[in-house]
Amino acid sequence: MLMDGKKLLITGVLMDSSIAFHVARLAQEQGAQVVLTSFGRTFKITEAISRRLPQPAPVIELDVQDTEHLDTLADRLGEHVDHLDGVLHSIGFAPKGAFDFMNAPWEDVATALQVSAFSLKALAAAALPRMSEGGSVVGLTLDASYAWPMYDWMGVAKAAFESTSRYLARDLGPKGIRANLVSAGPIATTAAKSIPGFEKFSTWGEHAPLGWDVKDPVPAAQACVALMSDWFPATTGEIVHVDGGYHAMGF
Repeated sequence: MLMDGKKLLITGVLMDSSIAFHVARLAQEQGAQVVLTSFGRTFKITEAISRRLPQPAPVIELDVQDTEHLDTLADRLGEHVDHLDGVLHSIGFAPKGAFDFMNAPWEDVATALQVSAFSLKALAAAALPRMSEGGSVVGLTLDASYAWPMYDWMGVAKAAFESTSRYLARDLGPKGIRANLVSAGPIATTAAKSIPGFEKFSTWGEHAPLGWDVKDPVPAAQACVALMSDWFPATTGEIVHVDGGYHAMGF
């Protein structure tokens, strides 16, 4: 029971193929109480998917572009939990135009940066009043050390996201809150399917020494749960690669 008594806020549960869904499932199996977020047209989908968890979880509305949602998050969380021990950031979006690096308009780039990078700080700040006892903020990234062939401004947003996590580690550490990221290999989630040319990642396993299954989100989810547990009490500002070892190879 690695998460016995922990109370977690988990974003990004859209389908049961989502990494976030498996974080919620594993956390519950390890003893945690979970609250999910969703908004707009996907809200009812998240509610339905939540019923596939070991224990159905409440879903609260959160659009990270909506200031009112963020400002009221801590109070609305109070309807379900008295405090938070962990927050999972599994949020990312870029308009179609942002996947054309040289021709993307600023409006599309700005949206990608706000939703996929700035939202990490916004979410942490919104949850902070419920984290007076310390805790852990964990986010999901795709290694931003490289210019991926189809990722374009989403890749730039991930680089900003990774930097944001380091600054969170700096500012939240004195409050007893850790900030870490899991750099997962490509997973065939609903969000991934919106990335032009995502199928090119199908050869990832050929270069990863441990191999890689794009249909298996569980290894990345396990890393997220571990980082939100008490087993990493002195780790912050870190990026843990769960990619079969791809990042370490010189291909």
